[in-house]
Amino acid sequence: MNAKSAISKEIFAPHDERMLGAVQVKRRTKKKIPFLATGGQGEYLTYICLSVICFSVCSVTNKKPAQASITKVKQFEGSTSFVRRTQWMLEQLRQVNGIDPNRDSPEFDLLFENAFDQWVANTASEKCTFFQVLHHTCQRYLTDKKPEFINCQSKIMGGNSILHSAADSVTSAVQKASQALNERGERLGRAEEKTEELKNSAQQFAETAHKV
Repeated sequence: MNAKSAISKEIFAPHDERMLGAVQVKRRTKKKIPFLATGGQGEYLTYICLSVICFSVCSVTNKKPAQASITKVKQFEGSTSFVRRTQWMLEQLRQVNGIDPNRDSPEFDLLFENAFDQWVANTASEKCTFFQVLHHTCQRYLTDKKPEFINCQSKIMGGNSILHSAADSVTSAVQKASQALNERGERLGRAEEKTEELKNSAQQFAETAHKV
């Protein structure tokens, strides 16, 4: 089981939450630690996770209200378990900064109501996938004020572009199959017409021969 699957199972599933996406990160700038702070737990891995929890069905609207959140999860050196740290409601997210809209880069910033973090993802593709899921989730679950996405590549702003690409592939395959069937039908139609012509010619020849 990979780390993200383990996080989903260990951190979110017990609370009836569904993890939508996660990205492994490290800070671009070191966080200032108070001089008196001691007793740290050593090195650790950090993951930024996006999850959603659905509540009971509303008797009036017959819909399940959902609440999405962004959670910082850590795994400390020498431990196989994960620890839930800071959590923000998606409504608290104010800005998502992709840093550079002209190239694939792992750097990004997240601005919340009461926090600001500068991150570097494990890979640029991992950041891109997380941003796509995050953008799509914001469009789906936030009805009022949505966070601002700046300095992001156009493929990210598609939100669910991965799904769109898959859908386009399926549509293209269906269109090709339909075209092939149509062409086959036309060929069969021409063959049937030719067969009918040959049949009529043979019948006419037999009738003529019989008269002779």
